[in-house]
Amino acid sequence: MSAPGQTAGLSVFTDPLIRELGISRTEVSTSYLIGTLLGACVLPLTGRALDRWGVRRMTIIIGVAFAVFLAALSFVAGIVGLTVGFVGVRMAGQGALSLAATTLVARSITNRRGLALGIASGIGSGGISLVPVFVETLIAGNDIHVAWRVEAVVVAAVVIPIGLLLPRRTATAQGRKSPEAAGGGPVWTLREAAATGMFWTIAAGLAVSGMLSTALAFHQVAVLGEQGLTPGEAAANFLPQTVTGIAATLITGALSDRIPPKYGVTIAMTTLTGALLLLPIVHTGWTAVLYGLVLGAAGGALRGIEAAAYVRYYGTANIGVIRGVATGTNLASTAFGPLLLALGHDVAGDYTTPVLVAAILPAVVAVVSVFARAPRHPALHS
Repeated sequence: MSAPGQTAGLSVFTDPLIRELGISRTEVSTSYLIGTLLGACVLPLTGRALDRWGVRRMTIIIGVAFAVFLAALSFVAGIVGLTVGFVGVRMAGQGALSLAATTLVARSITNRRGLALGIASGIGSGGISLVPVFVETLIAGNDIHVAWRVEAVVVAAVVIPIGLLLPRRTATAQGRKSPEAAGGGPVWTLREAAATGMFWTIAAGLAVSGMLSTALAFHQVAVLGEQGLTPGEAAANFLPQTVTGIAATLITGALSDRIPPKYGVTIAMTTLTGALLLLPIVHTGWTAVLYGLVLGAAGGALRGIEAAAYVRYYGTANIGVIRGVATGTNLASTAFGPLLLALGHDVAGDYTTPVLVAAILPAVVAVVSVFARAPRHPALHS
């Protein structure tokens, strides 16, 4: 249900918006950047609210807000209204709703939590990948206004009832002792977690993956079109990305129960570097499929490991606000991706050059993650 706020769900609106509003691709990318950045600023507060008020109440609030913003987008007539709409759907859809879902799983499942998070993320990713096809059909048969209104109705009809069926506030949300505290383990606050290198290593992986994968998805038709693929072939490349994305999410989620989660970041960043380096050799046929498989695996690997890693290292007592900051960082990074790639194309005259330069970023994070140390709670040093 977060799909209407995800890049994949919004990407099918890009070209119709350019035609209908009479704006350029760079202007749309800038609007997306501003909307995503402002939406990301709210996520730490959303995480804190999840810890304080519980997932049930917050899911209902998020569902209502998400549906309202989607309905409002159907009345957009200019760049300002579009930007405000982007703020709402990026904040509520990609950010808050995804955070609430994974927080619920992290708190509810204690045995093989990584695998559970991997399954939840994998199913979510698979569902999200199907939404663009459905929305494209809606737009082709009607227009973008009808498509956004249908999305609003579906989100309200699904998310709000699910929220009502969730358990009421937990002991942690009520302010009583968390399971970690009761079991004698340390309870990490946001300040303590953010003072460790591991927190920022995982956050850096999220930021780099979010920025680059969003940039490539947002401009996928143009990027692969430059390599000789037709618009249909370029759009179809989302399919191999989805297949390996789901598989990698499940595998790394399961592995996080058995190995230090930081190595999941290493795997994801190494795979993303490989995907970017593949772009110059991509043409129609098997090379395009290979590119899609590797790119999907990179994103899926990080989705499967991120939530499990933060829970493994910092517990669940304050996981909402801890992951809220990390998710906000990730969402903010996605704001820059489409615009930076568009500007890189304007400067270099092609997409290959900026993509190859960008490959340096995941390579650096991959190396850093290998040497990152598992955090130790300050109380253990005294």
